[in-house]
Amino acid sequence: MRLLLFAILAVAALAGPGFAGPPGNFVLHDAPVTVPELQFTDGEGQPRSLVDFRGKVVLLNVWATWCLPCRQEMPTLDRLQAALGGEKFEVVALSIDRGGADAVKRFYTEIGIQHLAIHVDTSSQVGFALATAGLPTTVLIDAEGRELGRLIGPAEWDAPDMVAFLKSIVEQEGERLAAPPNKEKSL
Repeated sequence: MRLLLFAILAVAALAGPGFAGPPGNFVLHDAPVTVPELQFTDGEGQPRSLVDFRGKVVLLNVWATWCLPCRQEMPTLDRLQAALGGEKFEVVALSIDRGGADAVKRFYTEIGIQHLAIHVDTSSQVGFALATAGLPTTVLIDAEGRELGRLIGPAEWDAPDMVAFLKSIVEQEGERLAAPPNKEKSL
């Protein structure tokens, strides 16, 4: 079923108007990939994990305040969360700053981030678990917690082509989850 969805997505991307294909350096996998259990904390120091976001499409952005490209793309992630965030989609900006939530809070205040929650992994274990090749690394995760694809490096997350692409993924995930399970048709 899932492979069929990706085949449809690939054909739709070639077909054009009905589906927004991945922009730029965004690479979709041929089939969803299992994401390891990721542990981190929120802005209040409470334990969190990706399981907390099941049922939503998640754009997990692994970043740090000392990473210049990360700093530059953060306002675009904030605007993306403002535009698409809700019960079906969430940007999870996950800082690997050793300074913890306080460093992220200062940075968010400094540049005016208003829509992104604070998530921190001071151990940097998430980066190892996801085999990130550098910062920023952004992983697109389906509503069941599986990786659909990733983008290594910065992006303009609120650019029209990126928003259209992510919107189409969210809509297709919603349709897939709402569809009744496949049953053999009787003749």
